[in-house]
Amino acid sequence: MKQTGQKIEIVGGGIAGLCTAVYAQKCGYQAEVLEMNSIAGGLATSWQRGHYTFETCLHWLLGSKPGGEMHAQWQDVVDIDKLTFVNPEVFTRIETESGEALTIYTNVNRLEAELLRRAPQDKKEILRLTGYVRKLSRFKMPDPAASWTANAMTLLREPLCLRLLGKLSGITAKEYAEKFSDPLIWNFFAGGEMGQLSALALVFSLAFMHAENAGYAIGGSQALIRGIEEKLASLGGRVRLDAKVDRILVERDQAVGLKLASGETIDADWVVSAADGYATINELLNGKYSDEAIRKTYDTMATFPSYAQVSLGVAMDLKDRPGMETFILDSPFHVDCGTYLHQVGFRIFHFDPTFAPAGKTAVTCFLPTRNFEYWVDLQEQDRKRYCAEKHRLAESVIGILEKKVPDIRKAIEVIDVSTPATVIRYTGNWKGSMEGWMIAPGTGFKPLRNTLPGLGRFIMAGQWVLPGGGLPSGLITARTAMRTICKQDRVPFPPLKAFSNQLDSNKRLASSEL
Repeated sequence: MKQTGQKIEIVGGGIAGLCTAVYAQKCGYQAEVLEMNSIAGGLATSWQRGHYTFETCLHWLLGSKPGGEMHAQWQDVVDIDKLTFVNPEVFTRIETESGEALTIYTNVNRLEAELLRRAPQDKKEILRLTGYVRKLSRFKMPDPAASWTANAMTLLREPLCLRLLGKLSGITAKEYAEKFSDPLIWNFFAGGEMGQLSALALVFSLAFMHAENAGYAIGGSQALIRGIEEKLASLGGRVRLDAKVDRILVERDQAVGLKLASGETIDADWVVSAADGYATINELLNGKYSDEAIRKTYDTMATFPSYAQVSLGVAMDLKDRPGMETFILDSPFHVDCGTYLHQVGFRIFHFDPTFAPAGKTAVTCFLPTRNFEYWVDLQEQDRKRYCAEKHRLAESVIGILEKKVPDIRKAIEVIDVSTPATVIRYTGNWKGSMEGWMIAPGTGFKPLRNTLPGLGRFIMAGQWVLPGGGLPSGLITARTAMRTICKQDRVPFPPLKAFSNQLDSNKRLASSEL
């Protein structure tokens, strides 16, 4: 690619920032990523405690299957085929304290048989659900970085799926759950914070799993992050660690560079913020480039909750248990003031040999909460009580787990607890949110505006631009941001080879049908 001679400074070294930098280098720009922490990744991270590694991000990656949805996009930014993916047989197992259980299989045929075994009275709705999963597993999603015309041609082949998308996107998962009389099926859709999601998001998850295009990458999120860093370095891009940005520099309503917390200033032809959206608008730019629509978005749009995480290093081989389990509790789990959970989920990482020594297992328990202020205030004002609360969470989680694995307490070698205060300190994410904007009914997958009113040579990427969060949103918004920059600078933006081939195929199909 011919060099443009222009430099792009990127705030934030998470998935969106790194992907933006890769695209920038491929388009002939010189890209530099500024990350405030000592490692890149942002929310896509894990950490070591003793001989154990504890993951907090990657559950599965859309695009893991060669030739599958989004695989070509990932190939743009990382040698994804060098990663090793695991496709689990079980999405999750839901179990009550009395021992009633429902297994949510990733294969739709096994899922259908299990649901019918559990709830034959719900046969009509079960068959409708599994039909949805089969249809959506073949659906090709529009590319937000492509033109309207290109996406319209792609959608010509999907009229049935389009009607289905409209039907499921208008209700929450909890509302969809009301179609089932069985309490465990109801809990799968409606339990906890995820019940507020659009039903479409959860059904899509099942569809991706069934298509075996949502595998788990061995090594977790950091394996993916390291791969993107390697790709960026091979293209001549740069990541600066321990480089916290204090302000975006603006002259005549054009972004011209950055000022770091250290006092250093850096010139730029373009500034991309892949950092927290609220902080970017209100702190790095002092709220100058905002309007009523932006303020309304941050005042009214639903975010994913924050979370505490209890992580355990266990000297036991737990491979006889599913990789993900959800326990329905007889008595609510007390997370903090105002937060009580009726179900608790565990991830048992026996499928990732890099996370624990042989014969041992890393286990995590995810505890969503919206009371992030409680944990921040406690950490800042009463460290002794903060530590006591973390200990209480750990003891409560262990108490639940040992009901299912009686000998587990004496096998625990490492205990680690993170809180919403940890999330905010490490990522700066607004409200300690785990994934930015939630896909709620009416929100859909439509991206938000990635520019700010009145500010030139600036663009945003990441989970505060595209509802739904997750790793794919970082990649998608990075590609969209660089396509916008290239269009303004009249620099060619290379299309995906796979997308170009599909577009040609669609055009031929449309011509033959006219």
